[in-house]
Amino acid sequence: MDYYAVVGNPIAHSKSPTIHRLFAEQTGQALTYEALLAPLDGFEDMVRQFQARGGRGMNVTLPFKEQAWELADSCGPLADRARAVNTLIFTDDGRIRGANTDGLGLVQDLCVNCDLTLRARRLLIVGAGGAVRGVLAPLLEQHPAKLVIANRTPARAEQLAEDFADTGPIQACSFEALDGQRFDLIINGTAASLSGELPPLPAGIVGTETYCYDMAYGSEPTVFQRWAHTAGAAGTWDGLGMLVEQAAESFLLWRGVRPATAPVIRHLRGEVAA
Repeated sequence: MDYYAVVGNPIAHSKSPTIHRLFAEQTGQALTYEALLAPLDGFEDMVRQFQARGGRGMNVTLPFKEQAWELADSCGPLADRARAVNTLIFTDDGRIRGANTDGLGLVQDLCVNCDLTLRARRLLIVGAGGAVRGVLAPLLEQHPAKLVIANRTPARAEQLAEDFADTGPIQACSFEALDGQRFDLIINGTAASLSGELPPLPAGIVGTETYCYDMAYGSEPTVFQRWAHTAGAAGTWDGLGMLVEQAAESFLLWRGVRPATAPVIRHLRGEVAA
């Protein structure tokens, strides 16, 4: 039996054990997967302990993704770009490899599950925190016409745009500077929805051709989704599909097989609704 886990703080809400149990049943893999609550000052100790008792890999969630990047002996290019790791692989020689599957999961959800085209489209991503940093490179690899980062503190968005300037047409601005612009896809990468708040976006940026995506999810449409619907958006989605898709990328790294995600998304939708 192989052992896997997700580590974070808080962690009780995590859907990852259910997701990976369903993946394992679907692909005939013999493994266990648990959720581990790490003290805010005890992340590395928990990782080392889990590795020492035979763990094969871990998912990492807030607030430890940057610490995971620093802990890993080597990382894939997306993780190094993001300076954040959400997947740890423990190798037979005792080393720790890090990967970041968040952006791959987002792009897969957008392009496959939501059936959107990102090439030559005008993208706006709201927020400039770690969640946004982790998805920029995969989004830019889809060759949008432009990608704009808007943030309450424009300097943080400008720093991100500078860090990723070599990967595609990326710009940064304040929320106020969005007035008068239009976008094909708006992605909310802030945590505002989790507290029922809405970034101060001008309503005019949403047209009948605009789709809106919230990286957060809940049992009901998020406040961002409701705002987008009221503004006349062509369609809205939450981030539950991204959660499952990034998990499938982790499972592929660990087990060498990518599970089908659609039935798992349907299962979680039923759980969340209930």
